[in-house]
Amino acid sequence: MVSSCTSRHTENFLIRLMTQPAVLVQVDATRGSVPREAGAWMAVFADALVGTIGGGHLEYQAIANARAQLQQISPQGGQATLRFALGPALGQCCGGVVHLRLEPVSAGDVPALALRLAGGRTPVALFGGGHVGQALAQVLAPLPFSLTWIDSRDGVFPAVGPGVACEHSEPVQAAVAGLAPQSRVLIMSFSHAEDLDVVAACLKRQRARADLPFVGLIGSQTKWAAFSHRLEAQGFSPDELAHITCPIGVPGIAGKAPEVIAVAVAAQLLQTL
Repeated sequence: MVSSCTSRHTENFLIRLMTQPAVLVQVDATRGSVPREAGAWMAVFADALVGTIGGGHLEYQAIANARAQLQQISPQGGQATLRFALGPALGQCCGGVVHLRLEPVSAGDVPALALRLAGGRTPVALFGGGHVGQALAQVLAPLPFSLTWIDSRDGVFPAVGPGVACEHSEPVQAAVAGLAPQSRVLIMSFSHAEDLDVVAACLKRQRARADLPFVGLIGSQTKWAAFSHRLEAQGFSPDELAHITCPIGVPGIAGKAPEVIAVAVAAQLLQTL
């Protein structure tokens, strides 16, 4: 069974691997300016590719080496490590150095790969299954996040792909206690009353454990002014309230369509990594 934390690319790779061997090409180490970071990967099949290590001549050479290795896969086949100086060897202007690990894999490796490739994904808790929530779930799917999607309404979630865990919670704020440490929290329920309850629960957890690095609330400055007065009345200090980001999304994007908001918020989450 593929882990629920796998990305769409990982899921595609592992499903195909069940019937066809591949060579997993992974960036093992880097120095200087390079196309992708350590950990980036690409799966090379005889007739297909999944993922990328950055494109260009580096990827072209990696594919050629992987396909040559793929033809030689045997029970004794093992890993190979290649070093590429991007400027002198490949004529790429980046000028850095990339070390690639080439690893033959097959169906028997799927359980271990599911755990390995899912590692390092940052947890995101999304409160609200409305239009913006649905757009966000789609945008976040291929990004390095593991999404928990929460709503007080049962049956509100559409069909979701890998990497998304849907949770019905009534009352909705009760789910805050069980969030993974270091979760990024996004609050956009169907009700301002629910939004306020979730914000308060996040502030209480932050006061006790300080393990929610980003808490974002959808809404206007007017909405946040009203929420601030109510939260101050509940005993939260101005310093505590400063931990809440409202409005959410990177500045300078004015569109209000769900898909536009989703892209702006996803970019803001990436800035927190």
